[in-house]
Amino acid sequence: MITLEKPYSVRKSGIENEGISFGIKKDGLAHIFNVLRNQLYSNKILAVIREYSCNAYDAMVEADADDDVRAIILTGADGNFSSGADLKAMAGDAGPDADTEIDTVARLAEDPNLMWKCLLRDYQPKKPLIAAVEGIAFAGGTELLQGTDIRVAGKGARFAVSEVKRSLYPMAGSAVRLRRQIPYTIAAEVLLAGRELTADEALQYGLIGHVVPDGQALTKAKEIAAQIADNGPIAVEAVLRTLRETEGMTEREALDHEFTYGWQVFQSEDAKEGPKAFAEKRKPVFKRR
Repeated sequence: MITLEKPYSVRKSGIENEGISFGIKKDGLAHIFNVLRNQLYSNKILAVIREYSCNAYDAMVEADADDDVRAIILTGADGNFSSGADLKAMAGDAGPDADTEIDTVARLAEDPNLMWKCLLRDYQPKKPLIAAVEGIAFAGGTELLQGTDIRVAGKGARFAVSEVKRSLYPMAGSAVRLRRQIPYTIAAEVLLAGRELTADEALQYGLIGHVVPDGQALTKAKEIAAQIADNGPIAVEAVLRTLRETEGMTEREALDHEFTYGWQVFQSEDAKEGPKAFAEKRKPVFKRR
């Protein structure tokens, strides 16, 4: 465990409420920050969502700009990943911006897509995103999950995109992404009937990659993050860009597209360091150049 030498800009929400937990810390070379739970005061729901959106986006941008960060782990607070928006609060008086630490109204006016960036709909960091899921990942929780690259869940985790049950729409991209990530008929049932998936079912259908005992998702995610951190960061980020950018391309288009990134990696100093370290039987020292 490595303690940050400088504090990151993300902090616990300025609104006092036991259900809110949001922070970022540096663990080895992986940043870890907690995803907001939605046990919120009903008259302040919009204020909390706005502040959370600003904090979450700022955290990912800051971690993405830090050359020491090799992977980002998204996890939840108090045994749950995220249960989405508070429906009771949505039905009541949302109230003003409350006593948040950020001028969130101004931030959202400046960038109307900020909330969708926070949910990984309109933004993805260039670093690998690992989801560590415990408990509930409903609605926005499962939508957020689909924007990550590697996913680990505790045995008792549950997944759902149930907006249609309340005549709502999954605005963070599930109507497009989910059928591309799991079989169409299962995606249709999840989206149209509000079907819940267990962790084992999510693994079977390919929505997640690992099921571990409850309480161990973050531990497994850290293991994977450490493996990524040991690799050449230039190569990792180039491969990740290829994975993301070639979705939807024909094979020929994708093969042509990846060449640009591949040659850039081979021209780096790190590409020389890797084989040299192998020949010298030592651990490589990658310098991201």
